[in-house]
Amino acid sequence: MKPEIKAFFHEPTFTVTYLVTDPETKKATIIDSALDYDPKSGRTDTVAADELIAYIQAADLTVEWILETHVHADHLTAAPYLKEKLGGTVCIGDHVPTVQKVFKGVFNAEAKMPVDGSQFDRLLQDGEVIKCGNLEIEVLYTPGHTPACVSYIIGDAVFVGDTLFMPDFGTARCDFPGGDAQQLYKSIQKILDRPDETRLFMCHDYAPGGRDYIWETTVGEQKAKNIHINSSVGEAEFVKMRTDRDKELDMPVLILPSVQVNMRAGDFPEPEDNGVSYLKIPLNAL
Repeated sequence: MKPEIKAFFHEPTFTVTYLVTDPETKKATIIDSALDYDPKSGRTDTVAADELIAYIQAADLTVEWILETHVHADHLTAAPYLKEKLGGTVCIGDHVPTVQKVFKGVFNAEAKMPVDGSQFDRLLQDGEVIKCGNLEIEVLYTPGHTPACVSYIIGDAVFVGDTLFMPDFGTARCDFPGGDAQQLYKSIQKILDRPDETRLFMCHDYAPGGRDYIWETTVGEQKAKNIHINSSVGEAEFVKMRTDRDKELDMPVLILPSVQVNMRAGDFPEPEDNGVSYLKIPLNAL
């Protein structure tokens, strides 16, 4: 199977949203959407989501699935808005309660906030296969960046979330709560064990060195050229590199608003008695 894939790049957060379509049935899946958010004012907007919606409507596509690879720490998901406008089932991997339990504590979230993943329409298990028209979407559990990351295998393509970046940028950080460099190494091997011609689609690109933004590569190219985890790099070497590198990294600009929203499947915290939703800034916690 060779699905039709269209990328929508959200430059403010360097995020790539994918629209994956079965050309025979015109059924479609959205992977890792982005909601516009201004950290200076706390205002959200739907410019990026509306661009995606306009394309889908113009192409007369039917959205079956709205998929998240993980609880993102660098952008807010637009999943609820997209579901309202287009329909579709919002899904994430079934280990998301682990993330919710950790960050409910970090943000001292309201006591009644569920930590069972029930904010999402469906939790997907490792190895589970769902259908989008004639396309099969296989769930691959790929923890390490977070304990709940999944990748999605669709035909000859794998949507890897934040496990891997383009070869000249390397791999995902593992220093968020529940992250684990050894797990990430093993998860990446699951991806790189696939045929060399398998297409890999990144969730982000940062254009190192000022090159153009790109987000598609292959298993073969990653094995040959990835600066962190090519075929010559063993597990111990990778874990040391990743651990040492993570100690030098700043927190993502949008981690505090993003996680609070994304762990709720994109919903905002419940409004307070003045009708306004509030996000918390935990001091000296991360």
